[in-house]
Amino acid sequence: MSMASEMHVSIRLPGSLLYHGTATRLNAEGPQGAFGILPNHVDFVAALVPSVLLLTEADSTERVFGIDEGVLVKKGHGVEIAVRGGVESANLASLHETVGKFFAGVEDEERVARSALSRLEADMVRRFAGLRGEPRP
Repeated sequence: MSMASEMHVSIRLPGSLLYHGTATRLNAEGPQGAFGILPNHVDFVAALVPSVLLLTEADSTERVFGIDEGVLVKKGHGVEIAVRGGVESANLASLHETVGKFFAGVEDEERVARSALSRLEADMVRRFAGLRGEPRP
């Protein structure tokens, strides 16, 4: 494998792409603790825990992501990260607020989905009850 000064990184959510670009360094956290990856790091797979993921781009810009649990796969000069949920923040200081807003939005969406499911279940029960009362041919 050739020596590289950057690696290609993709951070994927279940329905979208959170980040795709190049990086010179990546810091993440797994069940055994925090770890860092440089472009020529050995290939490996790691589980990720809910934590902060730091990514340094070639121009020294640091990108900060709050992530849920997931999986990181490093192969060659590419890093693929799949997480259940994640959000990018402007900086580490504002990450707490950004993550709070993100999860508040997720809770609202889940509440609406649960309400819709309850209405569907109630309608189905009413229809089944109506079937019992109908005369059979």
